Amino acid sequence: MPKLTRGIFIALGFCGLSLIQGCGTKPSGCNPPPGSPAASSSTCTCACPASYNAYVYATGNSGEITTFPFHELGNEPETPTTTTGPASSVGIAEVGNAFLFASDPQAQSGPSIDAWTMSPGNGALTAVSGSPFVLGPSAEPSGLAATTGNLGSTPMFLYVADAGTIDALQVNSETGALSTVPGSPFTSGTNSYLTVDPTNHFVFAADVDPPGGIFAFTIDASTGALTPVPGSPFLLGSSVTGPVQAGEVVVDPLGIFVYVTLPATNQVAGFSINTSSGVLTAVAGSPFAAGAGASAMAATLGEYLYVANPGAGSISGYNINQTTGVLTPLGASPFAAAGVTVLATDGVQEIYASVDGGMTVFNIGVMGELAAAGSPVASSAPTALTYVFSDCCLP
Repeated sequence: MPKLTRGIFIALGFCGLSLIQGCGTKPSGCNPPPGSPAASSSTCTCACPASYNAYVYATGNSGEITTFPFHELGNEPETPTTTTGPASSVGIAEVGNAFLFASDPQAQSGPSIDAWTMSPGNGALTAVSGSPFVLGPSAEPSGLAATTGNLGSTPMFLYVADAGTIDALQVNSETGALSTVPGSPFTSGTNSYLTVDPTNHFVFAADVDPPGGIFAFTIDASTGALTPVPGSPFLLGSSVTGPVQAGEVVVDPLGIFVYVTLPATNQVAGFSINTSSGVLTAVAGSPFAAGAGASAMAATLGEYLYVANPGAGSISGYNINQTTGVLTPLGASPFAAAGVTVLATDGVQEIYASVDGGMTVFNIGVMGELAAAGSPVASSAPTALTYVFSDCCLP
């Protein structure tokens, strides 16, 4: 996406679909959706849910990380704040709702990853000791993706799309410090974007080298090392017309399908995932038509996929067939979004988009339709966004 991780992606943390204001008994919908990362990391326990904390973090070309705080469902963010960040970056990712990372190809110390801790109370960022973490003089870090789960229960890993390689880094669960995984960097094609499936079994990276495809790797759960999946890379398909330019890659939240944008041909290619081996099989009818410059993507829990079309000033919305992976355009799609570049989502009922004038929140309707929640909130143009859920219930 942009170009989300562009960030993609996103942390899917969400405590319930029916958080309410005022006192009373705990809402029946207070627990997160089964299968979502929040289901294993957070549940509401208070009887008087007054609010919740969530943040969208943005990086770009302004030398800053922008924090957009949310304390109400379906509303515009409160006043954003900024923290010193990379001069230029297209990768941002969170780990364990505790640490935030951004690629920093122009750091004075050399191509690096910047790291911060995130305050659960207000989303404030504090630099991790030792940050930035240098990758090497020839590195060209871009998109980021991370494994998900509870800090301290299993090793956590951060993956970096690099120049013909993927850097693998282990995250210290107490400090957020990064250390190199044995064997890293791992050879891949030329890629700017990559993603980790929700089960933490696989890494998928878009390959822009002709003829274009997706590299697939299995993750060693103990060490974070990557092993190529047999048959990788998987070609985008003979039905792709014109020049191949694989863009952002995303796995649907159920871990069944992987999609990649094709900006040069205004399409989205889809593959089903063999959840045992990681082998990819092209979805029937793939690639699917999108809008001009199709680039960034966001997928909601098991149902909808959204694609940013910068050349058309719109967002295409699709229903994901949960059996076949076929994408069917939503009836009201495309949705107007002038200047749209990057997307992120809470995974359930909101899409966050960088548009002309700043960042806009779109509420997702019952049929997947998008409706803007007010006007764009002014900010410098993000190149990557990520959503972080912080706390279910505030005292």
